[in-house]
Amino acid sequence: MTITQLKYALAIAEHKNFTKAAEKCFVTQPTLSTQIQKLEDELDITIFDRGKKPIELTDVGRKIVFQARNIVNEADRIQDIVDQQKGFIGGEFRLGIIPTVMPTLLPMFLKNFIKKFPKVKLKIEELTTEEILTRLSDGHLDAAIAATPLESDNIKERVLYYEPFVAYIPENHRLKDKKTIEVSDLSIDDMLLLEDGHCFRDGVINLCKTFKDQIDENFQLESGSIETLIKLSNEGLGMTLLPYLHTLDVREKLNPNLRHFKEPSPAREVSIIYHKSELKMQIINALHDVISGIIRGAIAFQNVEIISPKAK
Repeated sequence: MTITQLKYALAIAEHKNFTKAAEKCFVTQPTLSTQIQKLEDELDITIFDRGKKPIELTDVGRKIVFQARNIVNEADRIQDIVDQQKGFIGGEFRLGIIPTVMPTLLPMFLKNFIKKFPKVKLKIEELTTEEILTRLSDGHLDAAIAATPLESDNIKERVLYYEPFVAYIPENHRLKDKKTIEVSDLSIDDMLLLEDGHCFRDGVINLCKTFKDQIDENFQLESGSIETLIKLSNEGLGMTLLPYLHTLDVREKLNPNLRHFKEPSPAREVSIIYHKSELKMQIINALHDVISGIIRGAIAFQNVEIISPKAK
């Protein structure tokens, strides 16, 4: 049994196809198949049910793949220890970022980080929180930036910043004359929301205390992007809430529509999160330091009340 064989098994389990797994591992399909067959012969079991399309794990195969993932992670830790000992900050690093953070935060830190750590090859994906947790657990991400707390046993969280909610209130709305607003002013009945699957949506819902499990109103409008919510709001279809950093890009003529909350402002906690195995910590620490240093100049709010991103 070799680490290479276990890596091949993980690739097949992920792609459910020998050819795609071989491409992922940069070997020929016959080479990969031969090594998997040797592993199965040595263990005297069948890991993959090749009769199914797509290929499926057998019952014992699922247990073996679970253990193989732990073994491969621990093997990677040896190189990680060496890199940290040498002070080396480089190599491939897979980072996931949630959609409501990506467009505002990434331009703020990426150029600075690349310049400071040119040997790090960042591979960045925009993913939902649910996708991020799955990929961190499966070892397909090294870290992610998401709204927290997530209360996951396998995940560690390090806070980067606290980002207040800001109301966007169009002309002719019932709250347009208020210079600041309170949480008690909010109603789900005239709130434009992001589509299901966005953790910022869940934060807004948690903030609106009047939200019911079953929405029986005749009108409920949702969208996939914050920019669309602003446009819909300008059409008089309701108000919406924005993360503070998004308000920095709101056109000057629309700034009068922004309203801050009375303190303590409701806010979301944004953290860098990673698996409890703590691989590639030198890069995670570098990302944390660069981002938190840059963001400190953009968000000066201190008196905030954290709103959970977990759906209630």
